Amino acid sequence: MSPEMLYVYTIWQEGSFSKAAKKLYLTQPALSIAVRKLEERIGMPLFDRKRKPLCLTDAGEIYIETAQKELQLEREQQQKFDDIKNLSTGSVCIGGTHYLNAYILPEVLADFSRRYPGIELQIKESSARSVAQMLADRSIDVTFNCDPELVRDFPRYEMFVDHVLLAVPASDPINERYGSFALTAEQVVRGEHLDPWLKRIGLDAFAELPIILLRRGNNLHDRAWGMFKEVQVEPVIKMELNQLVTAFHLAEAGMGATFVSDRIVDVHSDSLLFYPLASALAKRTFYILLPKDAYVPVSVRKLVDHVLEWGL
Repeated sequence: MSPEMLYVYTIWQEGSFSKAAKKLYLTQPALSIAVRKLEERIGMPLFDRKRKPLCLTDAGEIYIETAQKELQLEREQQQKFDDIKNLSTGSVCIGGTHYLNAYILPEVLADFSRRYPGIELQIKESSARSVAQMLADRSIDVTFNCDPELVRDFPRYEMFVDHVLLAVPASDPINERYGSFALTAEQVVRGEHLDPWLKRIGLDAFAELPIILLRRGNNLHDRAWGMFKEVQVEPVIKMELNQLVTAFHLAEAGMGATFVSDRIVDVHSDSLLFYPLASALAKRTFYILLPKDAYVPVSVRKLVDHVLEWGL
């Protein structure tokens, strides 16, 4: 990537000339002069300087698209060089949600680092849809997803299955009516919710129960709304949050019910009762996703093999 292209790309990433100049170890006037010369050569501006925050012009959009492609080509070239030099070195940039990064991956990645100490791991955390877009843009090497519409667009490997439960404060009076359908945390940890003969309940039973929901962009948000639509119920939304763990702890404190993965339940969650749900949407299959039509470095292939070996 040429210095001029790097300048424009960094300004776009940082959202301002001043922040970009600091990152590039340049003075702001020097950076502005360099970009002005480039714009004069192109014959049109790349940035709309009148808008706050700084925005790209149509010409700027085209320039950044080209820069991203060039950056990816350079990255793939370096990955190939690294693979030739030493099959035990390299880097992997992983995109994941907080749920995956905090509850599913830690032991797997720690074991991978012990086995391959020369491979650098980087983790980017965002919503499921955001990390899928990062993968499409090739700003990450690998991610994990359970959205059937998203996973079909990428090369994928089945990783693990989890089950969505409705976590209800044990003190809520609704348990007096439907408690026969509920399980304790200890029963969930033992896997009793997986019994195919277990009685399951529809969400129509909880039509008036205050629900703590995750925000749009999170798979649990989409699944919850899908299950409510199946039973034609408009839920009572207490609040919407970004993180599953925050919703879980607020439910433990009695703020309202929430949807959780069976994989975050532990035996100490005794202030909640857990309802297995009568919906196919309550079962989620997660896949490892790789970029489409892209070179897959040895380091990434090793990580995929390692995750699959764990048998999550």
